[in-house]
Amino acid sequence: MKVKLELFGASRDFSNKDHLELEVQDKASIDDLRNVIIKYLNKNFSGNINFIKIVKSSAFCSENNEIISDNYKITKDQKIGIIPPIGGG
Repeated sequence: MKVKLELFGASRDFSNKDHLELEVQDKASIDDLRNVIIKYLNKNFSGNINFIKIVKSSAFCSENNEIISDNYKITKDQKIGIIPPIGGG
């Protein structure tokens, strides 16, 4: 499945676009998506520790602009937003 990850705040540095397109397994969780993003960062940014910290501390939101938990299941191609903490916390 494809996830269009909309980038907000500090996560905008992950791409020269306002999003990333990532491939995830069927019924992947947000926690699984975090791991896919970290693999992308390891590959494309030599494991930039600050970027990885952003991913680990970020919230995610659904297409309906609702905050979703780490156990939320991705069951179709969809847009998901990553919302990093503001001001470091």
